[in-house]
Amino acid sequence: MAIQFASRMDLLKGSPIRALLALANRPEVISFAGGMPAPELFPVKQMKTAVETVMDEQGRTAMQYSSTDGFFHFREQIADRMKAKNGINTDPCNILITSGSQQGLDYAARVFCDPDDVIVLESPSYVGALNAFKACQPRFVEIPTDENGMIMEELERVLATTERVKMIYVIPDFQNPTGRTWPLDRRQQFMEIVNRYEIPVIEDNPYGELRFEGENMPALKSLDTKGLVVFLGTFSKILAPGYRIGWVCADHNILQKFNYIAQAAALQASTEAQLVISKYIDLFNLDAHVSLLRSCYRKRRDVMLAAMETEFPAEAVFTHPNGGLFAWVELPEHMNTNELAKKCLEKNVAYVPGDGFFPSGTNHRCFRLNYSNMNEDRIREGIRIIGQVIKENM
Repeated sequence: MAIQFASRMDLLKGSPIRALLALANRPEVISFAGGMPAPELFPVKQMKTAVETVMDEQGRTAMQYSSTDGFFHFREQIADRMKAKNGINTDPCNILITSGSQQGLDYAARVFCDPDDVIVLESPSYVGALNAFKACQPRFVEIPTDENGMIMEELERVLATTERVKMIYVIPDFQNPTGRTWPLDRRQQFMEIVNRYEIPVIEDNPYGELRFEGENMPALKSLDTKGLVVFLGTFSKILAPGYRIGWVCADHNILQKFNYIAQAAALQASTEAQLVISKYIDLFNLDAHVSLLRSCYRKRRDVMLAAMETEFPAEAVFTHPNGGLFAWVELPEHMNTNELAKKCLEKNVAYVPGDGFFPSGTNHRCFRLNYSNMNEDRIREGIRIIGQVIKENM
């Protein structure tokens, strides 16, 4: 008997990043592929103290089911941090704890989209979001971007001429994959357009605290006057991704729908992980840890950009991010970064080809580089090898 799968499964493919990471995890490989924090900076000793304290004080609670929303004190801590770091005045009751912000992306599509509804997003955009959204069988409309992010005139044109637009997905701070950040005037213009058309917005903010220079920009949610923006946050990039703890912040009428989806899909995020991260915040200085991350990643970004200036041919154009984890490279039209990736991997260097970051999957001349996970010497050597492969195939 032939097994018949749901038609949505035809739309889902294995993530190219996850497949690359399986190869790149070999110790000899210099990997710029994943968006992984530096493991040597994980606060292992402090986290061990937090774990032991939770088990001593709340061991039975940590091992039991908990509410779908998440622990109230933990949500208070998140609300306080959102006000301090993002300028967002919110209430703990407007926060839902999730298993990483990736789960928030999955919930967003299920809350807002029926088959053939339209999701508007930046071009390029985060491949993990595209994969999460595809299960709901939407149509994607890509908005062109420049060095300052989404081009607002194009967004206005699309919203004025496109039916069934159900949500807009954006990463305004140190975007994945390009590393670009929207300036204040573009954020304000975006919110004016959104308010006019009253389209829900998913603001994905995993990297916002990792700014190396320049002025912090207000989150779109802080400019939201109609309750249209759903803010996704995470501890993965500022503390430890293995705990898989993120959150959704939205107005009550929207968050209630996310809560219903969470009850059906997962019941709750990890009880123990919530309590441990909460206890870490109570006992230690998360800001000091984030400052350590920023200092390290700033140095590694500088090393990567300097190496690309030296090793890449003049035809290779790349972004100069002010924070986050990624730089984006564009090569001449005739080049195929999927083919170059195979040749680089033969030399034990990995990056992510760019076509997966476009819903159409047809842009083969771009690639993404991560600078947070490798030390400076390996960054220099890896960029030298990539530059050599590019030049050999020009």
